[in-house]
Amino acid sequence: MYLGVDGGGTKTAFCLVEPGGRVVAEARTASVYYLSEGLRIVEPLLRQGIGEACLAAGMAVSDIAYAFFGLPAYGEVSADVPELDAVPARILGTRNYRCGNDMVCGWAGSLGAVDGINVVAGTGSIAYGEHDGRQWRGGGWSELFGDEGSGYWVAIQGLNAFSRMVDGRLPPGPLVDELRRALGLAVDFDAIDVVVNRWHGDRGRIAALSKVVVRAADAGDAVATGVLREAGRELALLVDVGRAALGFDATHRVPLSYSGGVFGSAHVLSSFRDALASAYDLRAPLLEPHVGAALYAARLHGHPLRAEQVHSTASLPR
Repeated sequence: MYLGVDGGGTKTAFCLVEPGGRVVAEARTASVYYLSEGLRIVEPLLRQGIGEACLAAGMAVSDIAYAFFGLPAYGEVSADVPELDAVPARILGTRNYRCGNDMVCGWAGSLGAVDGINVVAGTGSIAYGEHDGRQWRGGGWSELFGDEGSGYWVAIQGLNAFSRMVDGRLPPGPLVDELRRALGLAVDFDAIDVVVNRWHGDRGRIAALSKVVVRAADAGDAVATGVLREAGRELALLVDVGRAALGFDATHRVPLSYSGGVFGSAHVLSSFRDALASAYDLRAPLLEPHVGAALYAARLHGHPLRAEQVHSTASLPR
């Protein structure tokens, strides 16, 4: 049995896949994004999710042949890598696993673990690709000075537009009322209290406001629409950089896909597509990232699975 773990910015998803490709169990826990609360949160959450998935599958943890753990922020604090690498051994009781950044899960799921590039835009944003054994990542420089086009980035641009609209520096649009409702504001300046004081700048809660920006754009807000289209362009900037870094031939139509909730906006996806050159074969995602992680585990174990072999995927618990 192969275990896939995708640790996104707002949740961690687990799945168990048989060698024939059948997904037999899935589970979900809170995010293992540890930079705000510390490494102490990682092991209990991984242990919980693996235990729930194994219980649902009616199997022991020792029955896992190989696992891939895609962890948010993995590799971004070099001093933490040895501890992150050691955590799964204490849960699995073996060294039959590999850890990596969760961007690998998005790539493996979207493209079925074949050569090409995937762009992730969820809470944060990052891109990852492989070609002839080469690996490349771009973006993912944190919400403080990077992650352009991500849910967090879209939300911050939306909050900035809200403040300008309330002041009169921008013409007011549907975004104003949408954010007032989402934040429960009786007074507009209470937005500061909610986001800074009550939420303490929580990354996930702020990123969730990107959905408010999408609603405003769908209601005809020109500024919100502009934010989302700019997000698409920012995400497309990563692609050409990755193509060059991976050494794709100039005549090669590079397989390209995407993952993450921000791409659920038609404005973002159409802008992303419009900004791409014709040298890319843009594909809709084949599988969810946590299933991609299991495919990657099978590949690392020397028994690769094709995306079309995956079947009977159970519904992820809500």
